[in-house]
Amino acid sequence: MSRGDLTDTEWRILNPLLPDRGERGPAIGDKRRTMNGILWVLRTGAPWRDLPERYGKWNSAFVRFTRWSKLGVGRTNMPPAQKGESKSGSARPLARRLLHENPPPHER
Repeated sequence: MSRGDLTDTEWRILNPLLPDRGERGPAIGDKRRTMNGILWVLRTGAPWRDLPERYGKWNSAFVRFTRWSKLGVGRTNMPPAQKGESKSGSARPLARRLLHENPPPHER
């Protein structure tokens, strides 16, 4: 796991919100790796073609991001924290980390 990648707790919250497969083609092989790649591009502002190999093929991450965006995945309401979850495991800190602490480069 690299700095900035989703923690296990964050992934448990986010994973159910992501589709398991697209409209066509096979199921997504490693959603977590793909999501970490998407977050890397959004966090750094780098071009998709500069996506490090550890996140898979840049085009796969780009296509997944585009399809998920069209489905409104990024606009999904975050679920409420589960009873007994610590603050660090709740959806609010995850949403803040994904959306507010890593604004797109044009908003910095």
